Amino acid sequence: MTEIEKVARAAVRMYAEEHPRPIMITQKQAAEMLNVSPTTINLRVKSGQIKLNGLGMIPISEIDRLIAG
Repeated sequence: MTEIEKVARAAVRMYAEEHPRPIMITQKQAAEMLNVSPTTINLRVKSGQIKLNGLGMIPISEIDRLIAG
C-alpha cells in the first residue's frame, strides 16, 4: 500500500468516526442522498422499489442497495 493510500484510508476512517451513518432515514433525506425529488422517492416507495421499516422510515441498507444497483 502506498503512502497516499494509507493517508486516504486514515482520512476516510476519521470522517466515518466523526460522522456516523444513520440506521434509517426519512424520504426527504433519501431524496437528497440519491439526488432525486421527494416525489420520486414517494413513487418508488409506492411501487415497492424502496421498502420502509415499521416506523415509516427507509433503512440505510435500501439506499446502499439502490446506489450499488
